[in-house]
Amino acid sequence: MKKITIGIFNDSFFPMTDGVVMVIDNYAKRLAKFANVIVFVPKYKEDYDDSRFNYRVVRCKSIKTPLYVYAVPTPGIDRNFKEELENSNLDIVHIHSPFTVGKIGLKYAKKHNIPVVATMHSQFRQDFKRFFKNDFIAERFNRSLINLFEKCDECWAVNSEVGRIFHEEYGYSKIPRIMDNATEMLPIKNKKEAISFIKDKHNIKDERILLFVGRINKLKNIYFIAKALELVEDRLDYKMIFMGTGPDEKGFKEYINNSSIKDKVIFVGNITDRELVAKYFAAADLFLFPSLYDASSIVQIEAASQSLPGLFLKGAATTANVKDNENGFLENNDIKDYANRIVEVLKDRKLLDRVSNNAFNELYVNWDMKIDEVYKLYLDLIDKKKEK
Repeated sequence: MKKITIGIFNDSFFPMTDGVVMVIDNYAKRLAKFANVIVFVPKYKEDYDDSRFNYRVVRCKSIKTPLYVYAVPTPGIDRNFKEELENSNLDIVHIHSPFTVGKIGLKYAKKHNIPVVATMHSQFRQDFKRFFKNDFIAERFNRSLINLFEKCDECWAVNSEVGRIFHEEYGYSKIPRIMDNATEMLPIKNKKEAISFIKDKHNIKDERILLFVGRINKLKNIYFIAKALELVEDRLDYKMIFMGTGPDEKGFKEYINNSSIKDKVIFVGNITDRELVAKYFAAADLFLFPSLYDASSIVQIEAASQSLPGLFLKGAATTANVKDNENGFLENNDIKDYANRIVEVLKDRKLLDRVSNNAFNELYVNWDMKIDEVYKLYLDLIDKKKEK
């Protein structure tokens, strides 16, 4: 049987790192075992060795702007990129961003009459409202994206709540197929050794370990965490570890250094060693993630891979698969309530152990478990397109 050629399109890629980039990399390197995979993404000023991948990467020019943390791809004016795309002989297109590179992917699919899949990763209306500070303009842009999604053969949402939001609130004509995210992270074989390593590394004694992993960005509700911990400090011996970097890192560190919890907080920066990241998850007692911005965060699946349950906010899209006091914890969007719940959970060892086990059994999904399903769906869409 002839190998199919899969084109994956996105508006960011390594060395930029975010959840969508990790999804694309995990899709591509697994699909490359039985298909030809080409990833179409922007290039940046920083040199990056794409030869490390087991799939092909085609990059377009991009422009850095002061208004946006990511560079803006410009595939439409990149002759080499357009030639590479036109000569790629794709059998299916999968877009992970509905903007410039994604639009080019959709245009190619329509021209060559091949199927196109789009994954809905983000709550775009939130981003538009925050950026434009005008509901009318935000709605116009949101409608434009929905029109693009309507032109795709199939759309996938990263969890059931995101699917509901796009259908009921954003106006997408049907409920998207639910295609949950996963992780490549494997459970640590020797958890006691991992705990000892992290504790020795940061001189942690008998304190409970709280962990946040993600961009140091106000959108992630990092100040909410800090203010909740200020209410916890007299009731619990703990160390709070923040892993990641981001645009609000400097201001947030200044806030912590001027607070009463400065001696309880540890910043470890961005860690690219995946085995070391897994050790942090394994060593922690509770994962704090009160984000209302995230649609389906991979870090919570990574936490579950090490039997680490999360404390989230009720109503957050990223909690679609979380059941309170069963495989995770949900609390009101209130700093005092969140602080009280941290103390309550960490003082109930029996509850925490049970929820930790359930987090692993119910929320942990490895990409190897998902990619066969993805590939079969691709083949089905290709066959259906040929029949039309």
